[in-house]
Amino acid sequence: MSIAFVFPGQGSQTVGMGRALAEAYPAARAVFDEVDEALGERLSAVIWEGPEDRLTLTENAQPALMAVSMAVVRALEAEGVRLADTATFVAGHSLGEYSALAAAGAIELADAARLLRTRGRAMQAAVPVGEGAMAALLGLDYETALTVAEEAAQGEVCQAANDNAPGQVVVSGAKAAVERACEIARGKGAMKAMLLPVSAPFHCALMAPAAEVMRAALAATAVSAPAVPVVCNVLAAPIRDPEEIRRRLVEQVTGTVRWRESVLWMAANGVSELKEIGAGRVLTGLTKRIDRSVAAAAVGTPEDVAALVASRC
Repeated sequence: MSIAFVFPGQGSQTVGMGRALAEAYPAARAVFDEVDEALGERLSAVIWEGPEDRLTLTENAQPALMAVSMAVVRALEAEGVRLADTATFVAGHSLGEYSALAAAGAIELADAARLLRTRGRAMQAAVPVGEGAMAALLGLDYETALTVAEEAAQGEVCQAANDNAPGQVVVSGAKAAVERACEIARGKGAMKAMLLPVSAPFHCALMAPAAEVMRAALAATAVSAPAVPVVCNVLAAPIRDPEEIRRRLVEQVTGTVRWRESVLWMAANGVSELKEIGAGRVLTGLTKRIDRSVAAAAVGTPEDVAALVASRC
């Protein structure tokens, strides 16, 4: 039986996440302290006390979600469950790829926090508020969604941003083009096509300025070979070379998150179990839609940690 650890992306954040872990495990608490020190502020206070609108800010949500994921990893390690001995692969959804890399030892925790703060700010600044949009197209296969985006573009940017699961594709780009995509998708039989409450059009060509910011930031950051292969977003295939990791993280800013294909690749290569490490259960739900033969469970609380530890004994 082969296990993959997967790490959630933006949208999984909730005020109070990770607090029980920090209270139960000194090693988990140390993660939040280290992230606070790396950022020069008490992000932990925002994570645990809010307000929600401040936690939801991209520049806060991204390092916050990584911190919670790493707190789970450190709690598991404190109980004798090491990622390198337990997981065959790791993967993360969008910012979760940084969590996966930190968990696998490719990027230091403090560096991951600083990179995600930079990434969040750069992505927010890349497009003026109101000029971009994202929309979920439900009930269309990926190929049809690509056709919808192409038809909707009409000289503007409109791309598939997230291929999350069968019948769940997110498109991103110029607001008018994304609105056209919703209309076209409905005409092609989409069960639902709706704009998402996001602050910027992530994972499309409009994010090019943010990609350049991340190219410079990653060039200045130490990256090592991960302890286990990372199934990366833009390839839906594993990578281990540090230079390729840097390159693919830059591509990820404007590229499609190929999550459906990533899960299918892992399943085809022996993974029978996915553990969602961190906040929420989004990836657990997506896995059940992608491949029901893969068992999926979330690990985000002390009780979840105890259950996983017990299952490994």
